[in-house]
Amino acid sequence: MSFNVLIVEDQPLIALNLQDTIEGLGHHSIGIASNMHQAFTLADEADIARVDVNLDDGPTGPIVGQTLAEADVAVLFMTSDPGALGGGIPGAIGVIQKPIPDADLIDAIQYVADRRAGRYDMPPPRGLVEFDAEVATPQGPQNALAR
Repeated sequence: MSFNVLIVEDQPLIALNLQDTIEGLGHHSIGIASNMHQAFTLADEADIARVDVNLDDGPTGPIVGQTLAEADVAVLFMTSDPGALGGGIPGAIGVIQKPIPDADLIDAIQYVADRRAGRYDMPPPRGLVEFDAEVATPQGPQNALAR
């Protein structure tokens, strides 16, 4: 199954590498947003979003991620400072820490795609820290990710 993926990242080289990885997995990159406004402009088309914490307009990634999750987008954070997310962001799946080996990034993207497709029976891949379901998805993971 193929998904539309929004990349929310302020570092162009990381964003382009991620775009290549996503498209190599058979998904469609709907665009790269380097700030909150751009992310919200592209959000309507997204099934999945990979979100950084610090963007061009400051540490707005958590707001972007929570807003996207509330709109039923499967959100994965990727940041060099996972502690900035505290115990998690409501509705988001989890976080991976930059830098991350390509193989672990691929596994994390595939895990989020599987979750988006309704498959919850596999453990998270190496490097992905899931947010506490009680904190991150008050209505339960299937409701948080289903459209």
